[in-house]
Amino acid sequence: MVMSEDSSGIRQFLPEDMLDVLVKVGLIAMMVVVCFRIFAPFMNLLLWGLILGVALYPLQQKIAGGPEGNQGRSATLLVLGILLLLGAPTVMIASSFATHIYDLVDAFRTNQVSVPIPAESVAGWPIIGERLYAAWSAAATDLPSYLETLQPQLGELGSAALSSAAGAMGNVLFFLGALVVGGIMMAFGESGGAATERILSKLTSKEHGPRLHQLIVATIRSVATGVIGVAFIQALLLGIGFVLAGIPAAGLLAIIVMIAGIIQLPAAIISLPAIGYIWWAGGDTTMNVVWTIYLLIAGMADNVLKPMLLGRGVEAPMPVILIGALGGMVSAGIVGLFIGAVALAVGYKLFMDWVNQADPEVDDAVQARGTEAPVA
Repeated sequence: MVMSEDSSGIRQFLPEDMLDVLVKVGLIAMMVVVCFRIFAPFMNLLLWGLILGVALYPLQQKIAGGPEGNQGRSATLLVLGILLLLGAPTVMIASSFATHIYDLVDAFRTNQVSVPIPAESVAGWPIIGERLYAAWSAAATDLPSYLETLQPQLGELGSAALSSAAGAMGNVLFFLGALVVGGIMMAFGESGGAATERILSKLTSKEHGPRLHQLIVATIRSVATGVIGVAFIQALLLGIGFVLAGIPAAGLLAIIVMIAGIIQLPAAIISLPAIGYIWWAGGDTTMNVVWTIYLLIAGMADNVLKPMLLGRGVEAPMPVILIGALGGMVSAGIVGLFIGAVALAVGYKLFMDWVNQADPEVDDAVQARGTEAPVA
């Protein structure tokens, strides 16, 4: 760098071209921050819309008859169909859940809940029998006085229950809004996919860009079907069994089963107590056997469905997809299922491509060691 006599300030330390680069980089960084702050309130909605759009795009293409069909009309028909088939039952289940919570809290507040007297055999239960019998007897004898002793805990529990009930409908409306956004993205799916592929090619290379694009799409669809799809199917099967078997709060239990399936907990934590309730409530023995078998089979359906759907068509092992989905969910909630699975699948693919790059020296050394006779 040549210093001129009239140069001053920052130009004494930086060349002119470097100063221009720093100014441009600063302006770009400022623009990125401003755009992110504007985009942030809509990020979750757009992410869910993108996930739903990618997951449902093959079905939308079948309705449209291929890329030459009317994309807007087919996307509209698909979204309206899903709103009718899933939206209405989901709203009913969420409404039933909210109503059940509100009625339960109101019944406790107005002392309208009656507790039956426990059987003396309860006191003989191991570990918790005596304490449970004492608490149960106190509640059955004088419920208002017993509730007074639990007032602080009940207050917190009631507030949490009411917040959950209020959030249930909000989550349903959010899902329906994301479905509409996904429909709009599906209508422009071909151009959007081409743009995404170009971006990935710019960030990596012309060879890796298309492969990464296919990997991301396949991973999103795999998680949608292998995690959320399986959880929904299992919740639907068990929910039907709960309703037909006459188990109280069947809709609430179905929602709990779906949540448990998404976070990879076994549905048996719900189905086994439900089976116990069926036998405890009495009724026809033959029907009890039928519902027991049905709930046992439905409770284990994920063991058959998950290996069939999770990781299918993805250039990454199923454990990588599952670990990414679970880790992402712990870090970022339900949307993290997809973000974590995609990130780990892409990272795994890039790492394996790097490992498998041709290196004559390493390949020759490995081949030479492989041809050596084993040491006795």
